[in-house]
Amino acid sequence: MKRLVVITVGKTHSGKTTFARVLEKELENSMIIDQDNHAEFINSYYKKLQPTQGPNTLKHALSKLIVNYAIELTDYHLIICNSNRSLKDRSYLFKELFRNDDFTQIIVHFDIPYHVLQARVTESQRSTNIFRGDYSNFAEVLEKQQTDSLNEDVMDPTQGEADHLFVIKDNADVGTIILEILQIARQ
Repeated sequence: MKRLVVITVGKTHSGKTTFARVLEKELENSMIIDQDNHAEFINSYYKKLQPTQGPNTLKHALSKLIVNYAIELTDYHLIICNSNRSLKDRSYLFKELFRNDDFTQIIVHFDIPYHVLQARVTESQRSTNIFRGDYSNFAEVLEKQQTDSLNEDVMDPTQGEADHLFVIKDNADVGTIILEILQIARQ
């Protein structure tokens, strides 16, 4: 049986983690892999090993280890809960890690208006223990992500990038999209 891989795409506070948690409860034999959890673990126990500038190579290495373990040694459907806004990074995930012959590839794009995200980060109670010094709050993260949207490689997912593409424009879309993913899993 082909497993599902569900990749979330969206800015901070767009609902990716909440969606992933609900999907994990509904989708039998599934698990979430979330780099924010890896960052928090590293910052709690191995902060001195963190690179202070440039790419977060330690977090990426830990995430890759966990993903490879889940692919090779489990039969779980995988929910990859990160921003995944770079086309290059998504291509790597689908062409190298979660190939079409092993996984049914699903993208869930959280296309939430910027003003809604601004309100959410202003009211956020989320822990900032995932940051390594680059940011002090989620408003700064959102501002950086908005600026990054001008980069050529940061783009919304398109049809054909995965087997299935779903777009969430507000919370009302979540239930319907979860039902559609469950239907795909049953096929």
